[in-house]
Amino acid sequence: MKKVVKFLAILMALTMMTSLLAGCSQKAPAATSEQKVEKIKIGLSLPTQREERWVRDKETMEAEAKKIGVDLEVQVSDNDSAKQVSQCENLITKGVKILIVGPHDSKAAAAIVEKAHAAGVKVISYDRLILDSDVDLYVSFDNFKVGEIQGKYITEKVSKGNYVVLSGDPADNNAKLFKEGAMKYIKPLADKGDIKIVLEQAVKDWKPDEAMKHMENVLTAQKNDIQAVLAPNDGTAGGAIQAMAAQGLAGKIPVTGQDSELAAARRILEGTQSMTVFKDTRELGKAAIAAALKMAKGENPGVNGKVNNVKLDVPAILVESVVVDKTNLDKVLIDSGYLKKEDVYKK
Repeated sequence: MKKVVKFLAILMALTMMTSLLAGCSQKAPAATSEQKVEKIKIGLSLPTQREERWVRDKETMEAEAKKIGVDLEVQVSDNDSAKQVSQCENLITKGVKILIVGPHDSKAAAAIVEKAHAAGVKVISYDRLILDSDVDLYVSFDNFKVGEIQGKYITEKVSKGNYVVLSGDPADNNAKLFKEGAMKYIKPLADKGDIKIVLEQAVKDWKPDEAMKHMENVLTAQKNDIQAVLAPNDGTAGGAIQAMAAQGLAGKIPVTGQDSELAAARRILEGTQSMTVFKDTRELGKAAIAAALKMAKGENPGVNGKVNNVKLDVPAILVESVVVDKTNLDKVLIDSGYLKKEDVYKK
């Protein structure tokens, strides 16, 4: 009897051990499945959301980051350079591996690069070049060429007469490049005396109301005797056209632009704006996120050029741009899906 009891006790003990081991083996896979792969964290600092194109940049980059599994932390400085520096410091503190910066002030943003590098974070200068810094990569369009497109177009339309030459915000290096590119075509005609530049004016923060004010003043001073307007982007073009409309001149004076905003596309169809330059920010945003991911992994981001920022020749990824007017608006902007036909042709 004692032997039977002893046998049963041993059998029960073995059964309990088997159950315990089985329970442990079942829990192990569950613990493994709960482990999460840490996403690469990228910081994005944008200058503004006041302009349609910067809204598009943000949306594109957020969508692309989500698509490829990147954790994107976004800050918008609202055209305040001190705020942008502070926001970038916060992003660095949060542990971003790469910092993408669309600088409000191209010179002031050099402090961001310095702070990022001190923390071992690489910086991509987005759309606008950060000057006098050791910035790691520049992702943009060929902005001198964008200016060339505008200058060539306007001088072919109007080779003689009084010109208004507006340029973008003086703190934005792109504004300088746009103007230099355009003046490649305008200056030779001005030197010959065929063109007279009656106003040459920067537009603070690219504000349309600033452009409108400058245009109102020159129209008054020149008694409406203006033959052409070089506007650096669609926003300033809209401001200038608003001033001309008040004098019954909208559609009578050629005006340039860039960014291919919806309002600009409508003005081109109406005939009040002559052209815009299409810079596909969808491609630019995707290129920046892809480059950031590659840099975070220690890979080559796919450089195809270099741009000097005063301190050094910065490795660059440059995206192509194209002129748009009435002749190709549908093909370039609508067929590509950048703008919706019903929005452009909406009455």
